[in-house]
Amino acid sequence: MPTFPLPHCARCHFKREERLCCAPDGKHPPDCPTACRPELIEESRRICAEPENSQMARQAAIVERKSYTLLPQGGRMPNRPRILEIVAFAKGMHYRRLGLVFCIGLRREAAATAAIFQAQGLETVSASCKVGRVPKSELGLCGEDLLCPEQPETMCNPILQAKLMNDARVELNVLLGLCVGHDSLALRHLEAPATVLAVKDRMLGHNPLAAVYCSASYFNYLTKPV
Repeated sequence: MPTFPLPHCARCHFKREERLCCAPDGKHPPDCPTACRPELIEESRRICAEPENSQMARQAAIVERKSYTLLPQGGRMPNRPRILEIVAFAKGMHYRRLGLVFCIGLRREAAATAAIFQAQGLETVSASCKVGRVPKSELGLCGEDLLCPEQPETMCNPILQAKLMNDARVELNVLLGLCVGHDSLALRHLEAPATVLAVKDRMLGHNPLAAVYCSASYFNYLTKPV
């Protein structure tokens, strides 16, 4: 068992501007990692100071700032969608070849995404989740575990997607619509850095936060054991 408090930042009840992680004299709960884990903070700073990590962290911060327009009366307004933030980050890192790792169910969105990247001067290599045509039977699945048990069904192959991106020497991978678990396997085997354009949510049109936003109303069953 760990000898240090486990972090539960999601439970912190202090306002953002009052929190120790945002204010030098801020408030914090007993298990606050900003207060309790100075050794990890210093280790993270050392790792962040390494050239590639430092460059990525710097460009990510620049992309964050430039994705807002400061308003004359105060406040700020978002000024570009995530796909252009990805473009800006890639260019800031001097990446030229992107890997698009996508679900075949979002093939139209993948085609549009690749066209946007190309229009922005970025080479795009892409791989569908069904690449390789490996049958689900190799996973030991049959009957009710299959969507179409009456015919051969191809498994999603995120490991092969990752291997293809690695062989293509892409500099930044972009995940689009991979299923839960398949995205985990892809991220585990990709060699180059990765970011996510969108995630799979079959029920909510790939907008999983809708369920979170409505967890106290329409989706209140989520807070009860299923």
